[in-house]
Amino acid sequence: MAFKIKKGDRVKVLAGKDKGKVSVVEFLDTKSGKVVVKNINMAKKHVKAIEGVREGGIFEIELPMPISKVMLVCPKCAKPTRVGFRIEEKDGVLRKYRYCKKCNENIDLVYEKNKVKR
Repeated sequence: MAFKIKKGDRVKVLAGKDKGKVSVVEFLDTKSGKVVVKNINMAKKHVKAIEGVREGGIFEIELPMPISKVMLVCPKCAKPTRVGFRIEEKDGVLRKYRYCKKCNENIDLVYEKNKVKR
């Protein structure tokens, strides 16, 4: 299954307590179709101390959320958009690119041009 969102992409949350917030994808679980987004869907976890290993306390962690609850934000037009796929030939090699359905710009090429770490 080809996911339209990758690690390092900026996404906008469509539903839940953090609806409307924009952040970056930290982890993508392709088997369960869940995504962990930085500082979104936070929960408190009570951790017991283990002597010599870790301190105990209450920590805030990001919980995974369904990938259908987030939408990619185009790096070119900075708007939430649907994503399409396009196959292009570059130097005799076929490559599959994601593109923005609003501005028709290749998303992966924009990342390559700007040398943005994803």
